Amino acid sequence: MHQEDILIIAYLISSVLFIIGIKELSAVKTARRGNFLAALGMFLAVVVTLWDQKIIGYELIVAGFILGALIGTIMAVKVAMTGMPQMVALLNGFGGIASLLVAQAEFVHGSNHPVPIGVSIVLSILIGGVTFTGSMVAFGKLQGIVTEKSVMFPMQHLLNALLILIAFGLGTFLSIGGEASTEALHSVGLGFLAGDTLSYTIAGISLLLGILLVIPIGGADMPVVISLLNSYSGIAAATTGFVLENTVLIITGSLVGASGIILTQIMCKSMNRSLMNVLLGGFGQTPVAASGETKEITIKEIGVEEAAMVFETARSVVIVPGYGMAVAQAQHVVRELSELLEKHGAEVRFAIHPVAGRMPGHMNVLLAEANVPYEKLYEMDQINDDFSNTDLALVIGANDVTNPAARHNEASPIYGMPILNVDKAQTVVVIKRSMRSGYAGIDNELYGYDNCLMYFGDAKDAVGKLIAEIKANLN
Repeated sequence: MHQEDILIIAYLISSVLFIIGIKELSAVKTARRGNFLAALGMFLAVVVTLWDQKIIGYELIVAGFILGALIGTIMAVKVAMTGMPQMVALLNGFGGIASLLVAQAEFVHGSNHPVPIGVSIVLSILIGGVTFTGSMVAFGKLQGIVTEKSVMFPMQHLLNALLILIAFGLGTFLSIGGEASTEALHSVGLGFLAGDTLSYTIAGISLLLGILLVIPIGGADMPVVISLLNSYSGIAAATTGFVLENTVLIITGSLVGASGIILTQIMCKSMNRSLMNVLLGGFGQTPVAASGETKEITIKEIGVEEAAMVFETARSVVIVPGYGMAVAQAQHVVRELSELLEKHGAEVRFAIHPVAGRMPGHMNVLLAEANVPYEKLYEMDQINDDFSNTDLALVIGANDVTNPAARHNEASPIYGMPILNVDKAQTVVVIKRSMRSGYAGIDNELYGYDNCLMYFGDAKDAVGKLIAEIKANLN
């Protein structure tokens, strides 16, 4: 068997492993196996690629492998579940900068590229650069290093459009390649950009664009941004695959890009907003209520004794997890509470809003980590009609996704966003550390409803005390 045949077969096996791995990730029970299969496919692809390229010296490659593995292991062990969105943002950014650097190196060290390869180089640099700096800004917003609010300035969108046009214009010259590109630049008075300077200029514009495109997007839209940047990293990888004429890179990049776009559309639908509306930014700023819309909220606070009495009498309970549960790492005590209630005859289910938390699937991952049975997790559309028949809804930090203002207040920035109908339950208990608003920057009018009780405290500590009180009362 020829070397080329071995390479093709290995790439085919890798691609199949990627596809099966993604399929397996769609269910909690098979997710670990899917992750392993996808990782195995990537390992096989890397090994056969290095073998095919006949690398002369492996010293730097081995050193990079060891260093990368060490850093990855430390991050995987040390990063808490609350930091997963930031971790995903960083990984998206690393994928983007890798694509940019590979395309940049291919242009600098090559010459007279065919036009299709030149176009691929331009796209890899542009998309990779935007992905890197955009992901770093997203990381900063999630980590609190950069303001969570939308950052807007006059003529911002016009500047972005101008930079994009300049980047594509310069990319046209780069795509031509060789002496023809140099002559074309001189003919329009841009001779100073000839050679490597041209690619560096495009890279600089792409890096600036990544910052400018993400800073106007408020914190409330971060789940959508994370999904979109994930798609960008895949598209950048696919275009780099064309640059390197590497089949498996094209396939894997396309898989990531397509799945990211699909997920982004799902997230936008869950927020009742278009992708363009998200990208233009502005959401996440503290809104100014329209005249007559401001209404003082009077809350009813309860302690652990009163909360325990409410839970003891409930026969049907729906738990709505939010970022407050993630911050407090309360998923394990929440599972313990659900088991305690079930032990004494209550039906307990979990209602998951698609954009709860800081990234897609955040709540699902946390509850899976706590060994909450996946069949007890219900999507919004599956459970929303059942709230009216529910004795008790327990909301743990989920603010914007339970705000009834989304249904009727046209002045609210979340108006029209599908929410969980927790307000229709007979009783609602909300666990929060304070009355601080959610990521959208607005108060939740649910907290002033007659059937809503506020139980203040750190989620882990508050639920722990609640469990102890219920056990004491029942024993």
